[in-house]
Amino acid sequence: MSMSFISDTGRSVGHEAIQHLPRTRWAMPKRRNQKQARKSRERLMGKGEGRLKEKVAVITGATGGIGGAIARKMLDEGAQVMLAGRDEERLKAAADALDAGGRVAICAGQPSNEHDVEALIAATIDRFGQLDMFVANAGSEGKVMPITMTSLDDFEAVQHANLTSVFLAIKHAGATMQESGGSIIAVASVAGVVGVAGIGAYAASKHGIAGLAKVGALELAPAKVRVNCVAPAPIDNAMMESIEGQASPDDPSLARSGFTALIAMGRYGTNEEVANLVSFLGSDEASYCTGGIYAVDGGFLAA
Repeated sequence: MSMSFISDTGRSVGHEAIQHLPRTRWAMPKRRNQKQARKSRERLMGKGEGRLKEKVAVITGATGGIGGAIARKMLDEGAQVMLAGRDEERLKAAADALDAGGRVAICAGQPSNEHDVEALIAATIDRFGQLDMFVANAGSEGKVMPITMTSLDDFEAVQHANLTSVFLAIKHAGATMQESGGSIIAVASVAGVVGVAGIGAYAASKHGIAGLAKVGALELAPAKVRVNCVAPAPIDNAMMESIEGQASPDDPSLARSGFTALIAMGRYGTNEEVANLVSFLGSDEASYCTGGIYAVDGGFLAA
């Protein structure tokens, strides 16, 4: 028997209501030549800009869907990247797939282990000479079940994987960046902004990440270190497949339909859409952005 924690929260607006919205006539823009249009597309797609040129990034959870997309995006933008994760063989495969030569290195370890995080930062500086961006992306969804059925061990395991890893990232990357400035980006979730029944441990950890980012932003601003977090809605990757399978084991598609119904754009996001936002926050174009929770959610939080 399956158990679903997807409920009707009244977030969606029916098509009939949309049909009655007033319509506005917009003036057509002047036609641009092909060269102008191409440059505009490149800016929108983040190509050709090199806005991360000469910057060095650490990405934890780099073998996952979002982590891999962030690595690819930052490399495309000109950065050098240290891929971090627990499994050395998977890291090697990820680095080979990126095919970026000497601009990519790997470091295996636990992102929630303080010694490993210190070693990761030291290895990055030893290899690339600096640290400009730290993307705290590693995490676990944990088990899908009501709080009343969640064991203390399961709850603490999720906090350790998700929250402790971000704490250590801000602590040690922040200390390293104090001399030259930098950007720390933590991957939180819309579940760190609102409640989602059935994932209490995960939601608690993501709310905690948002709080740490705000405090880190206040404490590190004098050193020109920016700390932000991104809050994705459901993203089409392995983590959401796990949540769907746990929420509705007999038919995971029912869970997916339930989540999709809560998203204004009517679809899951992609790893690349999260990576685009993370890359922006790591760049100098986001120089006045700190302490923020930036949703990449298709309108999930709009209702």
